[in-house]
Amino acid sequence: MAITYPLGSKLYINLTNQCNNDCKFCVRKFKDGLGGYKLWLDKEPSVQEVINDLENPEDYKEIVFCGFGEPLMRLNAVKKVAAWLKDNYPEIPLRINTNGLANLVYQRNILPELEELIATMSISLNASTAEQYQEVAQSKYGRKAFEAVIDFIKEAKKYISEVQVSVVTYPGVDVEKCKKIATDLDVKFKIREF
Repeated sequence: MAITYPLGSKLYINLTNQCNNDCKFCVRKFKDGLGGYKLWLDKEPSVQEVINDLENPEDYKEIVFCGFGEPLMRLNAVKKVAAWLKDNYPEIPLRINTNGLANLVYQRNILPELEELIATMSISLNASTAEQYQEVAQSKYGRKAFEAVIDFIKEAKKYISEVQVSVVTYPGVDVEKCKKIATDLDVKFKIREF
């Protein structure tokens, strides 16, 4: 069970296996982990367990909250671990990879709470319409999930220095239309191969 796992020059933090989407392309459907690390958690690690597992953070160019689940399902843990990292390793940029549904989960705008902690946010767009999003992401929130993601991207730009959106090259996903959404929202765009 990997709580933290290095890939290249980045260190990843695997906080939870919870997710409010059930994306058809999710790596969890095909593998137990990535890079030789088992990412299915036997139990969710406490904040202290995460901190204890952070060996030599200074060796990495970036630390990323991203595992086999949606990290912002554990917002308080993200904030506490990020604050500890900021206090002890202020030079290391922190990133969150998210599906952008946290404001729906908590029924409030959580982005101001991350402003002083997170340098970069990568938000999974993965569709250009609400129908397509629900078809591919199979969100527990149904058709309102897509608009929530778009709103989250707009809000993230107000509080997070660098915001990018990503899309997976999955059958039925219109990558060019997703790219246009990113351009219109004035955020970076990344394509991830299925």
